[in-house]
Amino acid sequence: QVQLVESGGGLVQPGGSLRLSCAASGSIYRLSDMGWYRQSPEKERELVAVITSSGMPNYADSVKGRFTISRDNAKKTVYLQMNSLKPEDTAVYYCNARIWPTWTQVSDYWGQGTQVTVSS
Repeated sequence: QVQLVESGGGLVQPGGSLRLSCAASGSIYRLSDMGWYRQSPEKERELVAVITSSGMPNYADSVKGRFTISRDNAKKTVYLQMNSLKPEDTAVYYCNARIWPTWTQVSDYWGQGTQVTVSS
């Protein structure tokens, strides 16, 4: 079974930084796009950042210049470096990955979510 395991969330002061990690494991023939979404009680789930298998990133306007998404294909891991954090960034962050378990199948998988709280 394919699993995405997230880590790195926590409590940070405004202006601080956190680095989220998400590692994929299991039956993986091909690991395609990976990304981060976030969801709070006040908002629907939204895309934060996505990165292709070749390393090309895209970001939501709200995080451009502050967040950096990256990946290590050898480790099957995607990262989200979050700098200059704002209270508005408070949410549960979910990792997402498009994975080919075999060369004829493809599905999106989700991590369990990790809480990021930005507060003084």
